Parts: sequence; structure tokens; C-alpha cells
Amino acid sequence: MANWFECKVRYDKTMEDGSIKKVNEPYLVDALSFTEAEARITEEQTPFISGEFTVSAVKRTKISEIFWDETGDRWYLVKVAFITIDEKTGAEKKSISQILVQAADFKRAHDNFVDGMKGTMADYEIASITETPLMDVYKADLGKSSEPKTE
Repeated sequence: MANWFECKVRYDKTMEDGSIKKVNEPYLVDALSFTEAEARITEEQTPFISGEFTVSAVKRTKISEIFWDETGDRWYLVKVAFITIDEKTGAEKKSISQILVQAADFKRAHDNFVDGMKGTMADYEIASITETPLMDVYKADLGKSSEPKTE
């Protein structure tokens, strides 16, 4: 199971009009520790950022799974409630999981999530779908690419 860390990278970005703006952009990195997450985001971003940059924050996330779609350029966080029934009391219990979905737009995010859940035996309800500010996601065993591994 992946350990996902959100890393924020602060640097001076040249805007389309030529002006320079200080930005603090979030990325998601698969790593074993905070130290590894910081090292990985530094390695991944060095080729793309001219000048100096700093890793301003590293925090662990509660993302349990990612549904990839190479045609998508945005990341959506789906909060899903898995429904179980307590056999003794018969009470319904909901446990919330967070799944990240890559998609081009909101409708595609919903469709990608539903497709990803096909074959799941558990009952579930979508609690929310929100677009995230994430710029990119770096999986541990993929080196420099954020694309899904093909078997």
C-alpha cells in the first residue's frame, strides 16, 4: 500500500505576461517517510524549476487509492462512505475513505470513480467529489513519470 505525502514547493514562477510571482504549489508523492518525500519532490521538481526553490511543507495524507486517467490533467478527491451492517445489532455503519481520481473534468472524475469501483463487493455512497489544487502525482516505482504502470 502506498504512503502518500502532500509536498508544497515554493518558488518564483514566470507568469504568461512575463511577470514573476512567488507560488507555493502542492504535489503528491509516494514515499516511506517525510524525509524520503522531501527528497523525492526535490528530485522530481529540479528539472522543471529554474532558479531556487524550497519544499515549504510535507504532510501525510489519508488517500487510500488513486484511479489514474492519462487523458486527465486535474485531480479530484472523492470521499466515499463504505456501508457495512453490524451482524449483532443490525446497525448500518459507514466508514469514510478518500480516493484520488485523475480526470479532465468533474463528470469524467465521477465516471472514472464509478469505473474504478466496478467489481467492488462492498456497498458505498459518494459523500463528495472536489477538485484539488494538486499539480502532479509521483508514484514511487515509476521514476520520473506520474503515469500509471502498465503490466
